[in-house]
Amino acid sequence: MSKYAYLGPVGTFTEAALRTITSPSDQLIPCANVTAALDMVREGGSDFALVPIENSVEGVVARTLDELAIGEPLIIVGEVLLPVTFALLVRDEKVEIKKIATHPHAEAQCRKYIAKNYPSAELISTNSTAAAAEALAKGEFDAAIAAEVAAQTYGLKVLNKNIGDSDAAVTRFVLVSKPGALPAPTGYDRTSLAAFIGIDHAGALLEVLTEFAVRGVNLTFIQSRPTGRELGHYHFIIDAEGHINDARVGDALTGLRRICEDIRFLGSYPRADKVAPTTTKTTSDAAFNTSNQWLEEVRKGRAT
Repeated sequence: MSKYAYLGPVGTFTEAALRTITSPSDQLIPCANVTAALDMVREGGSDFALVPIENSVEGVVARTLDELAIGEPLIIVGEVLLPVTFALLVRDEKVEIKKIATHPHAEAQCRKYIAKNYPSAELISTNSTAAAAEALAKGEFDAAIAAEVAAQTYGLKVLNKNIGDSDAAVTRFVLVSKPGALPAPTGYDRTSLAAFIGIDHAGALLEVLTEFAVRGVNLTFIQSRPTGRELGHYHFIIDAEGHINDARVGDALTGLRRICEDIRFLGSYPRADKVAPTTTKTTSDAAFNTSNQWLEEVRKGRAT
């Protein structure tokens, strides 16, 4: 049995994603927010935590990025992709809807529906969509935007289904643990890191990107975030195809470490979509190994 903390309360999309990778014997621990879920792992109260990191419509979950990059170190060991659909929940179908509660990411994905049907309603932000449903059940608001399953969990009624602006919305969640042994390479991996540039200067981002490009490492995600030190001081969160044990990825990270003030390695782990990295003949592990062997021969005076 393992313990899993997650963004709660019961009925969140995070819980739904978590249940796709856990067994009935595992203990699932709902937490009030992303920080609380990650702190459960840091403090030893949980073996793992599952938290959202990005959405195909709204983009990144800034709190997760900042916690992983700047908070006490944790390592990503896996990820989950979950299609998300939203419903408008109420206690009473006849009540006038003046206040709607939901998570900011959910609100952003239902803007057209809200603007068309409830243009005058006050929108209240909550820590999660399930927290909105829970508060609605307690009589704090008139309606909530949440997963349809939350209606059953909290004894609510579904006023409208599938109210999201996109039919293809997907949220990506990451599974984290304390630093330790890395998942073995699978052939369809992702490597995440935070790169801190010492002094901002013209071409700084290009220098970072070049370390990957010249080695044929494709990036799937890059996002700048403030470090909190001072205005204008940023770091970059980067996802790259491949595993740190792959020659081209390891070589890129060593090159990046030379030009950056600091690098925080965030993990190498299997991609949920099982997409293999794009490589060429000159960027394969065999090509890197052959080049390294040639260099060793040259240094020993045996190359011809």
